[in-house]
Amino acid sequence: MTHATRIPTGPARTGRRPAWVSHWFNPVSIALLVGTALVAALGAAGVPGMQGWQPALRGGVSLMFLVAASGRLGPQRAGLIAMVPPRLPRPDLIVAATGVLEAAGAIGLWVPPLERIAAACLALLLVAVFPANVRAARAGIRIGDAPATPLVPRTIEQVVYVACCLAVAIG
Repeated sequence: MTHATRIPTGPARTGRRPAWVSHWFNPVSIALLVGTALVAALGAAGVPGMQGWQPALRGGVSLMFLVAASGRLGPQRAGLIAMVPPRLPRPDLIVAATGVLEAAGAIGLWVPPLERIAAACLALLLVAVFPANVRAARAGIRIGDAPATPLVPRTIEQVVYVACCLAVAIG
């Protein structure tokens, strides 16, 4: 076979995605992008209260946290419980509580008197749960059927999420 006719054997041929794709394009990150784009499109279509970057970003952050909260109920739950540092009691309740807080914050982003405080609280929640992400990355904990995101991409991702929350809070 010549080089011109060689059959590719990489991820495209085998059906596997490169590792960076699954780290950067996970359901939570996709929800942030889709929610932002959806609200931006509604704003462009003239829907009242949806114009501008802040409502668009608020929509993305809201959908992101709703997706994250829903993950507390599915097959990922066992992995999320395993990531909680062992010195903390009742990791099952901690995972449930973070899901409730994520959902409440996502809804609070759309309540005008609460939107800024909800965004700030969600940023604080992200900071509070980061040690669990560090533990998951270092211990090789699986979340559902996938390994935890390695520490460097997860840290970058977390910084982006916190920045989005803070932009909504102060914007």
